[in-house]
Amino acid sequence: MVLKQWLQRGSHWIKQAMPGYCAFCLAPALAGRGWCATCLDELPWNIHACRQCGEPVAHQTPLCGHCLIELPAFSATQAGLLYQGGIKALVHDFKFHASPRAGTLLCNLMLLTPPTAMGDALVSVPMHPSHARTRGFNQSHWLAEQLSQQLGMPIVTGRRIKDSRSQRTLNRQQRAANLAGAFVFESPPPAHLVIVDDVVTTGATGHALANAALEAGAQRVDIWAAARTPLG
Repeated sequence: MVLKQWLQRGSHWIKQAMPGYCAFCLAPALAGRGWCATCLDELPWNIHACRQCGEPVAHQTPLCGHCLIELPAFSATQAGLLYQGGIKALVHDFKFHASPRAGTLLCNLMLLTPPTAMGDALVSVPMHPSHARTRGFNQSHWLAEQLSQQLGMPIVTGRRIKDSRSQRTLNRQQRAANLAGAFVFESPPPAHLVIVDDVVTTGATGHALANAALEAGAQRVDIWAAARTPLG
């Protein structure tokens, strides 16, 4: 019984990694895609979202309560999916196991729902050098490179100068304080910059990076992410 379960689990992993199979249900995928038509329809799409931070809101509500009280430094967020179910598993596989297929799927899903204004250049969220050495993989930079190749858009780089602790256990106010002054741009960025990331939770990272870009000379900064964590 144990051997049978192990073989079934191994078969599941193999099919997830192989082209031709839907990454979510393992049925045959649409031609040239990593998903089937049914799963594409059933993905947790972020249909009604705050135009500023991407948080799910009631229909026809332009801004969430947080952005009504205090607008972030970035102007708009495009996050076509919610960080739930199969998307959460896909992001986890990409972020913590550096799965190239998971990253490619996320990139292709992002291209299905691009920002209204594409901007002049893309920028990934930079890691502090000590974190980069430990982690060895920056999922934000990987996505930015793939999107840059697909769209023919340049990439500019920022630098992280503050080795902040992990954001995972922090609340909204703590996240903002944790990242205050964390980023710099050593050369002036273009007028309209688009931050690329895998998941937006409170927008604290985007806010800190956007602040740095605006201080360095950018006129507008937006966020383009694969998914948005619903905060409710």
